[in-house]
Amino acid sequence: MICAKGASGIMKQYSPARLTQPLMRKPGAERGSAQFEPVSWKTAFDVLEKRLSHLRATDPKKFALFDGRNQMQALTGLFAKQFGTLNYAAHGGFCSANMAAGMIYTIGGSFWEFGGPDLDSAKLFFMIGTAEDHHSNPLKIAISKFKRAGGRFIAINPIRTGYAAIADEWVPIKPGTDGALFMAFLHELISADAWDHEFVQRYTNAAELVDLDDSSENFGLFVRDPDKPVGNPLFPQNHLWWDSATSRAVLHHTPGATPALDGRYTLEDGTPVTPSFALLRERVAECTPEWAANITGISADTIRRLAREMIQTSREHRSHHVADSLDRRVGRNARNRHRQSGCVSRDARARRAFAVLMSLLGTIDRPGGFRHKSPFPRAVPPSAKPPNSPDAVKPNTPLASGPLSWPAAPEDLFIDENDGPVRIDKAFSWEYPLAVHGVMHSVIINAWRGDPYPIDPC
Repeated sequence: MICAKGASGIMKQYSPARLTQPLMRKPGAERGSAQFEPVSWKTAFDVLEKRLSHLRATDPKKFALFDGRNQMQALTGLFAKQFGTLNYAAHGGFCSANMAAGMIYTIGGSFWEFGGPDLDSAKLFFMIGTAEDHHSNPLKIAISKFKRAGGRFIAINPIRTGYAAIADEWVPIKPGTDGALFMAFLHELISADAWDHEFVQRYTNAAELVDLDDSSENFGLFVRDPDKPVGNPLFPQNHLWWDSATSRAVLHHTPGATPALDGRYTLEDGTPVTPSFALLRERVAECTPEWAANITGISADTIRRLAREMIQTSREHRSHHVADSLDRRVGRNARNRHRQSGCVSRDARARRAFAVLMSLLGTIDRPGGFRHKSPFPRAVPPSAKPPNSPDAVKPNTPLASGPLSWPAAPEDLFIDENDGPVRIDKAFSWEYPLAVHGVMHSVIINAWRGDPYPIDPC
């Protein structure tokens, strides 16, 4: 059935308040006085053409195009690229950048148009922090079918409205504390040794070795075999595992190797290393349910019970199902998380913890888990990079690449010769390196301050 918003959508065409012709500020009227007069389309286009052609011929970045929620990002982004301005973003810059950054950088895709829960095959469904207006009737229908088929639905949300009102269990949580809950779930999962060893070992970088030499410029980075070519930097073929069978470092996915997921080791050149999973285990060791209870407002007993329910469902329903050339497990936990806490600082880190949780349970692209939609998953990190050369913005010249991107290394940042930001919103700079969709909330104040430069005031 059509919802109330859909039924009233016709008023976009027939509302008496709808603008039907261009309006321009009256001559002599002050800004903000709301004194406008109607003009012809020809007059409007003449004014725009004169002003925009001047900016394009002098300094294209003084034209800032930050668009709202109209689902036209492909077209407006193309216009910005052809115009030659890097100062562009659409509604994702204030709506879902944290989700996109956290999950796409971790597993290659995120929720909504990129993927979602496979409720047809799931037995247990967690909905965590989903905004009430951000899923439409198809999800409502899917949840209805899921519950009628005997599935259990748990909603973790500050308020019990919308979806949470029909959940089998509602767990209230303090707003903006989802990340602590995910870390506690990871703690319980790893402590119980209930994570999917096969999936984590084969399909993640958990076994790849990390440089622990704090005096090295590679400290904290994955170790690479210097004698092997890098190939495509996005898909390095020279990361190393520690083979438990031979007690030596080998190239990752070496046939017959048994990669270690814990322990400390030393390479032949003396470099101390450890598998990245060992660092995750150490990080979540302190994130006990009691620790999370003080932050989230959810009792430690409830956190443990929910974690056990995840674990039990995963273990009980690990029957094999031939979905493609690989054995995939069916009837697992499904999860969904969108942008309820999207305006909370550090939320991208919470999304990463959520993606890691799904990965440890082995629910990525498996029946009953999180399923990507074509053309996702992307490469991790994605391949699109900012137009970051010194002469990227030139008069009367299109950008060499799109204005939005996915930096993967410091050399991908869009900064000037003094390491300062080039975009008006400071996206892809040292201040906001993983901005992905732009930083919409900083545009107006930065333009007003002239930081890092003023834009054309129109």
